[in-house]
Amino acid sequence: MLIMLRTKRRSSSSNVVATAIIAVLVLLVMHVMGSSESEGQEQLQLRVGFYSKSCPPAESIVHAVVKEAVLSVPRNAAVLLRIHFHDCFVEGCDGSILIDNGDISERHAGAHAGVGGFEIIEAAKARLESTCPGVVSCSDIVAMAARDAVFLSNGLFYEVQTGRRDGRVSNWTLAADMPDVNDSIHMLKAKFRQKGLKDKDLVLLSAAHTIGTTACFFMGTRLYQFNSTGGSDPAINPRFLPVLKSICPPGGDVNVRLALDAATEFVFDDLILHNIKNGFAVISSDARLYDSRHTRRIVDLYTQNGTSYKHEKPPSFKVDFAASMVKMGRIGVKTGSQGEIRRVCSSFN
Repeated sequence: MLIMLRTKRRSSSSNVVATAIIAVLVLLVMHVMGSSESEGQEQLQLRVGFYSKSCPPAESIVHAVVKEAVLSVPRNAAVLLRIHFHDCFVEGCDGSILIDNGDISERHAGAHAGVGGFEIIEAAKARLESTCPGVVSCSDIVAMAARDAVFLSNGLFYEVQTGRRDGRVSNWTLAADMPDVNDSIHMLKAKFRQKGLKDKDLVLLSAAHTIGTTACFFMGTRLYQFNSTGGSDPAINPRFLPVLKSICPPGGDVNVRLALDAATEFVFDDLILHNIKNGFAVISSDARLYDSRHTRRIVDLYTQNGTSYKHEKPPSFKVDFAASMVKMGRIGVKTGSQGEIRRVCSSFN
């Protein structure tokens, strides 16, 4: 009986030890699995410094290419800023606008008329491929290039979140809902809200027009057929109207270009908002920002010239613009297995 009892005690003691060992092993496995899952989830999120280990010189390489392009042709800054906006508003910020697979390609959509800078993105991609092959996505290059273009134009340097994957779809029909130069303020608001952007973002991102040009092609309706009346947009300052008409006369060359902010065309500043407020906006969609009470108030906040507006501290246009750019850069992003890292930005792998 004593022998049996001792055996049972030893067996019970052994079971306790075995159970404890198993419990520890289970906890270790769970911890490893949890860590792996956590790390995997982290890899699927946009973050600043995504390429710090996989391709440390990624951002400096993009910056060098953009700097060369902007110094040689100053208007390239606006071109690179615009391509980021047009990319993000169709299928998300996934580089879909870069694909060139024939007439069906998204880049050939009427809504993207005049969008350029593709060769600059490809140049950056080629340098990155020679240094870190298959690591940096084209969509991330677009986002970084836009940031650098702003900075090189006297704008604020802001951190770009990276980790995007390139999309596998590009079709011109998908650009049908792009914001249009002749949209009403209500339509513009709706299109921005559909992308998760607020009225403040609409005003700030529209103010990207502080640099760059437009073509007379986009001016006809505003100057000569506004609201189908055959007249001009009444929001145009009477002193400015003859200037616009002299540059873009009826029946004239629609390819003639005019600065969106003639006074500081190559300088990133808030003068475009002052132009909107005073009737000197060039394109209709910019002028429409003053049609709505809410967006008008936002424009007024950024054009106080240091004075208070209903006791509110004047906000920083450059800081808030950078925040809206970061926000826009998260629209519909693809991460992990949702996309690919293209070897050439104009072609699917």
